[in-house]
Amino acid sequence: MIDPLSLVIGGALVGGGWLAGRFGSRRGKSGTAAGPAVCGCGHDLALHDREAGHCHAETFRKTGVGIKAWARCNCQRYTGPTPLEEFFAPTPLPPAP
Repeated sequence: MIDPLSLVIGGALVGGGWLAGRFGSRRGKSGTAAGPAVCGCGHDLALHDREAGHCHAETFRKTGVGIKAWARCNCQRYTGPTPLEEFFAPTPLPPAP
């Protein structure tokens, strides 16, 4: 036999749990574990030429009336964050002959 008091208490627990889940604080992502550093074009530093700066990646684009083909990325310079090894120390040069 289910008494009315048990139904009210059970409903209050369900409603309270729903409210706590809906409006309670949510945990964010854990701090510094971010994805790879990417340029404005969406590609990372490995796909950009260090001297010339242009991007070597290819993207799938429309090239006409419903036709899609691979085209070279239009990025002319890496605009993403500076890698730490270049920020703190210069790039090592090959030995002089």
